[in-house]
Amino acid sequence: MTILFRYMVSEYTKVFAMCFAGLMTVYLVVDFFEKVRKFIRYDAELGAILWYFLCRAPAIAFQIAPLGVLMATLLALGVLSRSHEITAMRSCGISLSRIAAPFVAVSFLLSLALLTLSALIMPFATAKAEYIKTALIEKKSGLATFKADRPWIQAGNRTLLNVEMVEPDGNTLRGVRLYRLAPDFRLTEMIEAKSVRYGEQGWVLIGGVHRTLLPDGRLTAEPFATEPIEISQTPEDFSTWAKVESEEMTLPALSDYVDRLRRDGYSFARMLTDYHGRIAFPFVCLIMAIVGIALSLRQSGMRGSGMAVGIGQALVIGFLYWTTHSVSIALGRSGVMAPIIAGWMANLLFLSFGGYLLLKVRQ
Repeated sequence: MTILFRYMVSEYTKVFAMCFAGLMTVYLVVDFFEKVRKFIRYDAELGAILWYFLCRAPAIAFQIAPLGVLMATLLALGVLSRSHEITAMRSCGISLSRIAAPFVAVSFLLSLALLTLSALIMPFATAKAEYIKTALIEKKSGLATFKADRPWIQAGNRTLLNVEMVEPDGNTLRGVRLYRLAPDFRLTEMIEAKSVRYGEQGWVLIGGVHRTLLPDGRLTAEPFATEPIEISQTPEDFSTWAKVESEEMTLPALSDYVDRLRRDGYSFARMLTDYHGRIAFPFVCLIMAIVGIALSLRQSGMRGSGMAVGIGQALVIGFLYWTTHSVSIALGRSGVMAPIIAGWMANLLFLSFGGYLLLKVRQ
């Protein structure tokens, strides 16, 4: 590692730390004032509120790090250009690839760090933040007693419901087992059904078996095609539950869940799209560094952008990327686009954009 490489890495890291800290501060302040009034209405304790935002920090860092990389790249090259350091490097015969190497190396390491954060740390922090918000701040009893592959919920008075899968809209539950208990908590009925759907008449069991345990110990079993059922939860309850499920799973757990859905014949487009999206997003740091290098050096190969222009460019490109990524993920979840293409679409487009700009840079 040369002295020049270490120097540029040091300068770039300082600028990135400044940009990242600034973005984190702005995000947390806006998020705090957006939620604090609602939390105060619940008479939430200050400790619970601070603990909630602390648990939210990994998810926030995951979202803003690529923007921080882009902004830091533009600003760092702008500072080096104004001090004529890039001119000095070029006059000494240093190529643009060597000038860009420290930025690419740091952004690649950040991408690996974000991938680790997304795969192992962020799901637990997100789940903890949701628990604090629901149980400690809003003082609600969560829909699920625990989050697992086959969660249990209380569907009514002395009635337990075991669900294998919830469709994203919350109108359909699949792989359902319902248990009814007597006042002494003795099992009296058990219903197994392929699915439960919500319609104009309420919840309806579809394709299952109704088993009744008689007082004399005998067990009766009656198959049925459809059967109405009373469940206290609404589709909105299950929809909210389904939306946060993938975010609270580690990448290995999410991959196993997708495989199980595929084997059981259920729709897995939404989960598989989220899986590829969570793998692809961390590498935006590397792509944004390439775009930032190309934008800064595209004029003459020696001149960077000013601070105001650099921040403006970063915000515009960040907004365009986030919009593209969100649209492609939505298309993948709905089945319009293949999940792997949906997850990587924004990365491929902006990598192509950065490559095109690099070709315009005068060597």
